[in-house]
Amino acid sequence: MLEIERRTKPDMRERVKQKGARSLSDCELLAVALRTGTRNTPVMSLAQRVVRELEEGRPESVFERLCGIDGMGEGKASAVIAALEIGRRFNGTARQKVSCAKDVFPLIAHFADRKQEQFICVSLNGAHEVIGIRVVSVGTVNRTLVHPREVFADPLEDRAAAVIVCHNHPSGQLEPSEEDRNITKRLVEVGEILGIPVLDHLILSPHGGYYSFVESGQEL
Repeated sequence: MLEIERRTKPDMRERVKQKGARSLSDCELLAVALRTGTRNTPVMSLAQRVVRELEEGRPESVFERLCGIDGMGEGKASAVIAALEIGRRFNGTARQKVSCAKDVFPLIAHFADRKQEQFICVSLNGAHEVIGIRVVSVGTVNRTLVHPREVFADPLEDRAAAVIVCHNHPSGQLEPSEEDRNITKRLVEVGEILGIPVLDHLILSPHGGYYSFVESGQEL
C-alpha cells in the first residue's frame, strides 16, 4: 500500500509540473494536497471520500464532515479547506459572471469524466454571478434520476435569481435523451412557478465538449 503511494504521488506531482494542475482529476488534486493516506486507507481512496463530501454536503459544515472521515483528522481537514479557500481567492468561481453556456462550461467541465451520471445545479444571483455549484444527485452508469425539489432546494436557500443545470453522459453521447428533454421541460416549468428561471441545460461528455439546449435551439 505504501509502495503504491510512493509510485502514484510523484507521478501526479510530475504531471502538475509538466502539464499543469488542470491535467489532474479532482481526486488526484486532493491526493496531492493530502500527501498521504493511512495504514488502512490509501491516499486516493481518502481523496475520493473527500470529493464526495465536498460535492454533496453543505459548505457551512464542511470542516466537521471532513473530520468525520476515517483517516482525515483536523490537520488534513484544515489543509483541504485552506487549499479550497486559496483557490477561491485567486481563481475562484464565486461571483464569476456567466451569460451563456461557454461561460459556465469551464466551471463544471471537471464533472465530465465521472463514471456515473451526476446532476449539477449552478445558482446565479440577479447579476448572473455564480453563487454556488452543487451536485444534486448521483445516478447509475447511464442514468440519473432527479426531482425538481432536489434541484431547487439550495437555490431557494441561496435566494438565487436563476439557475443553469447540467449533467454528464459517461457514454460520451452528447445528444439528449427523451428523459433529458422531459426533465428539462419539468424543471423549466417549476422554475417559472418559483421565480427562478432555468437559463440552460448542459450535457457533458468525457470525450470533451458539451451540448447546450439553448445553443442547439431547444426551447426552454
